[in-house]
Amino acid sequence: MINMGEKGINQDFQFDEPLAPKRTRMQEFWVLLRQNRLAILGLIIFILFFCCALTGLFLTSGPDPLIDPALIRLQEKLRPPLAKPNLDSLRAEEVPYMGVYLMGTDDLGRDVFARMLQGAWVSLTVGFVAVGISVLIGIFMGGIAGYFGQHHIRVDHILLTCLLISGAGLVATKLFYSGAVLLFFGLGYIFYSFFTKKIPGKKAVTSWKGFLHKNAVSIDTLIMRIVDIMLCFPSFFLILTVVAILPASIYNIMIVIGLTSWMGATRFVRAEFLSLREQDFVAAVKALGVSNYRIIFRHMMPNALAPVLVSATIGIATAILTEAGLSFLGFGVPPPHATWGNILSDGKRFIFDAPWLTFIPGIAILIVVLSFNLFGEGLRDVLNPKLRERH
Repeated sequence: MINMGEKGINQDFQFDEPLAPKRTRMQEFWVLLRQNRLAILGLIIFILFFCCALTGLFLTSGPDPLIDPALIRLQEKLRPPLAKPNLDSLRAEEVPYMGVYLMGTDDLGRDVFARMLQGAWVSLTVGFVAVGISVLIGIFMGGIAGYFGQHHIRVDHILLTCLLISGAGLVATKLFYSGAVLLFFGLGYIFYSFFTKKIPGKKAVTSWKGFLHKNAVSIDTLIMRIVDIMLCFPSFFLILTVVAILPASIYNIMIVIGLTSWMGATRFVRAEFLSLREQDFVAAVKALGVSNYRIIFRHMMPNALAPVLVSATIGIATAILTEAGLSFLGFGVPPPHATWGNILSDGKRFIFDAPWLTFIPGIAILIVVLSFNLFGEGLRDVLNPKLRERH
């Protein structure tokens, strides 16, 4: 037996003690993020923007708001920032809350500071809701393409889908008889296919049935071709067209932006699933007989969300810019709601007489979008080990 004392080994040494302090994932994430000063700056600006938007929601909403962004004072129009109100020409309820116009007034005498606060909440809501919709669609489509992509869609599946969509469309356009006939045939084929599978014994395959059961296209090919088609359209002009057709509403804008910006998340999730599908831990859980649902959402999805989070962070900035562009062109959130885009649009007529109406919302959009981009770049560096040494 080896004498540890003779070999110069400390007998009090404990081999089971950790050699380095143990950190949680959140602690490791925060340590790496703090090394990127620009990302921290973007995070601080985002927190300030969120606090301003939340404050604006409470101060400018309700039947009797503390700061009314829609209050018109024609005698106080185009007042510069930090201007004192003319108390002799104003009623008590028209006097600004802080006794000064912090950001001046517009051509109708409305307080620009109050309108900027209200617009901050609108921009924040549009950005987060639109990106939430696009990320959910992207995760669903990318997960299917990456995990079930090798499976094929048969000819009868394509024809059945077209039949059901056509029937539903005819019913929606009040052609009830024609739509009901198509839906009846579609549902009848579903029941026929279901019951024929339950009948035991060998079935004779006719020529038409062989054609209907022939593989047409793989799921991965179908989804990625849909993505390619969506990417062929200029997204802003597609959004502009849809918004021009639909009634003006903040909900329509959020939904349209979300439904036209899911392609990037789909590609990210698909690429991650194609890589994870061949990993040993996925093969192990498959061998244990775990269901596909549990494999996707318990084992694969948490490992595939890192690039999606980076894309979503930068996508919020894109959604805010898109909403501002639509409001600037007059297709955004309808009055009396104030957004940074329509404040900028109202100020373009007075760019020389009242430049603050253009500079204030323009600089606010620039700072907020830049903060999201900086924070998104920092997230990408932290979540990607290959890029951690760059800073």
